[in-house]
Amino acid sequence: MATTEKTKYIEAVGRRKTSTARVRITPSAKAHFVINGKDAREYLKTEVERRLILDPITKGLPTGKGAKWSVEVLVSGGGTHSQAEAIRHGLSRVLIESDPALRGGLKTLGFLKRDPRAKERRKFGLKKARKAPKWSKR
Repeated sequence: MATTEKTKYIEAVGRRKTSTARVRITPSAKAHFVINGKDAREYLKTEVERRLILDPITKGLPTGKGAKWSVEVLVSGGGTHSQAEAIRHGLSRVLIESDPALRGGLKTLGFLKRDPRAKERRKFGLKKARKAPKWSKR
């Protein structure tokens, strides 16, 4: 856990494909979500992606938990959906650092596992990773 003179925050890293998200939460009276200096609604265009980043808070926390956090995210690489999944991974890790009792719920939802699937590299002699050129006898 990292601290500064004024405010205490908790930071963790989340990853997906080539996206990396550094998520930092600070306890505050009013909850707000900032991604790369922009509001989350402005940064993520689709409702699916917005719901994805809030999943650890909406689904992972018990209903009685009313804690409010200021969430700041620095994300880079990949597309917006991949970035949203990286943010979800990082936010889940941060919530566990703040309260270890949340681990069981977040783990069953699958938010703590880093999804290892990524694009396979192209091999020489092939058109794509596995697609071969059309074979002809002559």
